[in-house]
Amino acid sequence: MMKSIVCLFFSMFCFLTSAQVDPGLAKDYFEEGAFEKALTLYQKLRNNQRSNSYYFLKVIECHQQLSQYKTAQKEIEAQMKRFKNPQYLVELGYNYQLQNQLTQADLYYKKAIQSIEIQSNYVYAVAQRFEIHSLIDYAIQAYEIGLKKEPNAAFYYQLAGLYATQQNIEKMMEYYLDYVETNPPYINQVMRVLSEYISEDANQPYNQLFKNVLLKKLQIKPNPLWNQWLSWLYVQQNDFKKAFIQEKAVYRRTPESFQGLINLALLAQEAQPYDTTLSVFDFIIQNAKETRLRIQANCSRLELQLERSDPSSYQEIKKRYEALLETYKLGVETVVLQLSYAQFLAYYDQNAEAAIAFLKTALKANLTDLASSELKMKLADILVTQNKFNQALIYYTQIQMRVKNSTLSQEARFKAAKTSYYKGDFEWAETQLKVLKSSTSQLTANDALELQLLISDHKGSDSLHTALKLYAKAELLKIQKKTTEALSVLDTILKNHKTDPIIDQTLLLQAQLYASQKEFLKAEANYLRIITDYKDDILVDDAYFYLAEIYRTKLLQIEKAKLNYETIIFNHEDSIHFVEARKQYRILRGDSIN
Repeated sequence: MMKSIVCLFFSMFCFLTSAQVDPGLAKDYFEEGAFEKALTLYQKLRNNQRSNSYYFLKVIECHQQLSQYKTAQKEIEAQMKRFKNPQYLVELGYNYQLQNQLTQADLYYKKAIQSIEIQSNYVYAVAQRFEIHSLIDYAIQAYEIGLKKEPNAAFYYQLAGLYATQQNIEKMMEYYLDYVETNPPYINQVMRVLSEYISEDANQPYNQLFKNVLLKKLQIKPNPLWNQWLSWLYVQQNDFKKAFIQEKAVYRRTPESFQGLINLALLAQEAQPYDTTLSVFDFIIQNAKETRLRIQANCSRLELQLERSDPSSYQEIKKRYEALLETYKLGVETVVLQLSYAQFLAYYDQNAEAAIAFLKTALKANLTDLASSELKMKLADILVTQNKFNQALIYYTQIQMRVKNSTLSQEARFKAAKTSYYKGDFEWAETQLKVLKSSTSQLTANDALELQLLISDHKGSDSLHTALKLYAKAELLKIQKKTTEALSVLDTILKNHKTDPIIDQTLLLQAQLYASQKEFLKAEANYLRIITDYKDDILVDDAYFYLAEIYRTKLLQIEKAKLNYETIIFNHEDSIHFVEARKQYRILRGDSIN
């Protein structure tokens, strides 16, 4: 009993002594180069926790920093007698290396390697010590021994990083792929790493190397994963046709999954290779067993056709929509189809009344709160374009009540505020926008802040808010696709309210409308006027960027485009256009962009 009390007392004493030493202070001393102070603290920590290898190794490192190599050697040898961990062989070898006794150092490094051939459970510890001392070749040997003894996903990842350090990119790629094969959830993480090496140029050496690595793996051990990676490579190279071939190969081996094909369709749609995108959607429509997927693919295909069609094709597209609705009926499962059809009726078929009537009928079906709210949102949006503001506000309010605290609810609140803005009810709009500035949806919060600033900055210049009301009217005409009328209203502001602070905003909106009408010289003139007359205002970076885009893509004046991008890069680093401006500037300058 007495012996137990003594042991307990001794343990408590050690714990209290250890608690008095601050490991953080020891670390600070070490990083500041105060190695003697750090050594004193680490020795206390080591003495109180003999089994803690970290504190022991920090003691050794302090001795080495103080050139106390003999002391370090004695400590390491003593530790090796207590613990048979071969990581201490690495430390002993490194201690000799610091004294330039390289033959002796190499001897212990090899002993550490031989030890893990027998005791593979120490692979990671030994490899880590080699890595810490930048002994990359030995670290690679250690991990590769570990893989032979017992495959470990972490070893693949470590080896990939070590080969990257050696600039052995082929080996790096092989081991990253092996890592993903054993750890599929980490595919996106590895894609981010490899994207640093892959460019849009298919002939670039790393692109060729990665392709060869994948083809070799396909020959040795066929796996849909390698087809998935080839698809990813072809997408980086904007070769969507070849990517589609690989995704079909993945589908044949794993027909239960369409995710790769869906992702490819969306990426191709964004990049706009029209024929390939249609082919992908057609493949999904023909092969998907899930109704929801077939409906979504049909909608996406029709919407893509609409982007490339003229009014003469609309009747045929309308028939296709109606055939799909006849097949799949109204209900929760077809909400995406109903929304797409209403959009077509209102904005392409120019029949808003038909769209409104269709949506009101669709709302009578047995729907979830979310589905009902999505349809009401589209209905309210269309009512706004018809100047039926009060009806629209009723639906936006119903959505806020039906799906409280959701992103959709916040979007409805913002649209209600925007509708009040179109009506000229700026006070009420501001009240709603102030609430939305703290929205959990960053996009809604940003839109709310932007609109609130527009209202608060411009309503005070005139008690009747005449210029602001005209500007709001022009914005409404824009979404109603009445561009000529919108331009006319903006002209009125520029002629009759020359001193109003909304002029720069008016010039910007007018320039964008001119560009949509392909009147690029008029747009250029507006942007130049903002740059000249409003160079200190917050819209000047927008003017520089949009002007650069017109020079680059429409007027083909590359030097002028470069000059405007350059101005954003050097004078407007906080601009939302900074990243894109830098990218386009580098491309125009001829840099290789990964």
